[in-house]
Amino acid sequence: MKRIVVLSRVLLWLWTTTLLWTAALTAQQPAPFYPDKSNVMFYLGEDGEKHPVATVADWQKRRAHILANAQAVMGPLPDASKKTPLDVQTVEEVSLAKVTRRKILYTPEKGDRTPAYLFVPHGIQGRRPAVLCLHQTTAIGKGEPAGLGGDKPYALELADRGYVTLAPDYPNFGEYHCDPYALGYASATMKGVWNHIRAVDLLQSLPEVDAERIAAIGHSLGGHNAIFLAVFDPRIKAVVSSCGFNAFPKYYGGNLAGWSHRGYMPRIAERYGADPRRMPFDFTELVAALAPRPFFTNSPLGDANFEKSGVDDCMKAAQPVYALFGAEDQLVAVHPDCGHSFPPEIREQAYAFLDKALGKP
Repeated sequence: MKRIVVLSRVLLWLWTTTLLWTAALTAQQPAPFYPDKSNVMFYLGEDGEKHPVATVADWQKRRAHILANAQAVMGPLPDASKKTPLDVQTVEEVSLAKVTRRKILYTPEKGDRTPAYLFVPHGIQGRRPAVLCLHQTTAIGKGEPAGLGGDKPYALELADRGYVTLAPDYPNFGEYHCDPYALGYASATMKGVWNHIRAVDLLQSLPEVDAERIAAIGHSLGGHNAIFLAVFDPRIKAVVSSCGFNAFPKYYGGNLAGWSHRGYMPRIAERYGADPRRMPFDFTELVAALAPRPFFTNSPLGDANFEKSGVDDCMKAAQPVYALFGAEDQLVAVHPDCGHSFPPEIREQAYAFLDKALGKP
């Protein structure tokens, strides 16, 4: 049995390494520019001509262009050579009513340590599904999903429900001080993607976790980071994004300044003038690139950050791709009558969605 477990982990490592090398190669190959990002059902061939997306193989060509164009803005996804031992260290352990909360540090790459909260339900027998829980823009970072402040304790609530959950800090939030640019990244966004890929590695290494049943959830900053991660890492089997995105032309009327500071992607301003018409990618494409995996978005009617009709544009663009896979029912949007929020009743709907997508713990 021990040999089988070791072999399984070796195969998972080889598979992940292959995925990372593939993404890195994609980034090195320039992709054509698509002026109309609301229609993802065609790809541009080497001859510059439009070819319809009629099969999954056709879609993979357009999807490869989406990943390459995203990396033109975010910077390249590191290849597997950047991986180092995670060297997980527990610095605090607290027993709660249903779960144990551990404050940990892990090493996403040489010279860097990321703080996170890990929740493990009491009395686990066998392996459970796990959820990577990404925080919003809040000074306490991981503390909010961990239930230590704020009003969105989804890491704690999901753990109480039976999931293993992990809530890391995004660079320069909570207890995490990091300069992504000094580490060679072109954006904090890509540094976040890499850290979160390593967080998935961490979850897969745990004896309590079923490595084939891992999801990502997040609100606002965490909502789009969950999408970014899942686009590059197919080990994420389901995504919940609360108030996390809309089509760039409808983000504050097309003013992308909020996306272009050093906490996100400076190239948006430096190379593309913060102009949606010049951007190489959009969320219409990224949501489609998640297909056929289950995707749930909380998009409130009164969200001033991510206006609802721009979310509708993304879901409409993604629908034919999900239909291509026969997975139309895996694309779910709810629209509560509130502002930029993730209310308790909507979180419960999201948790039920994850129960169905991953198998209830």
